[in-house]
Amino acid sequence: MAERLRAVLDTNIFLSALLSRNPTSPAKEIVKRWLDDEFTLLVCRPLIVEVLEKLTEQGLDETRLTEFAALLDIATEPIDVAAKSIPRTVQFDPDDDVIVACAVLGKADYLVTYDCHFAVLGEEYQGVKIVKALPFLWALRSKLVS
Repeated sequence: MAERLRAVLDTNIFLSALLSRNPTSPAKEIVKRWLDDEFTLLVCRPLIVEVLEKLTEQGLDETRLTEFAALLDIATEPIDVAAKSIPRTVQFDPDDDVIVACAVLGKADYLVTYDCHFAVLGEEYQGVKIVKALPFLWALRSKLVS
């Protein structure tokens, strides 16, 4: 079997997946495939905190929020991102630097985002491909059939 893909999902992918009413949303499919254990999801504490804060702000009900927090705790690979290991990379949104650091330190294959601020890094940064949801799904689907 092919080597498992490793990915970091930006906050906006989680928000899109959990808040979208579109049943065919690419972000929803990514989260479903993560829950089906089709790839390794890398997270760091600051990313989890941001995701849960944004979901709370958007009014996700307490039960779903608690269940999702538990999944992030048990069904992911935690990456320790020390403050000193976070280089300044995303010029227009310094909060995104920790996401880049998580991807690089975790040796991710992909950083999946809808955030245009990552464009300053190009299509790849230190070996991590920076893509939107659909290209990641295509890569994931092709790994599963090979």
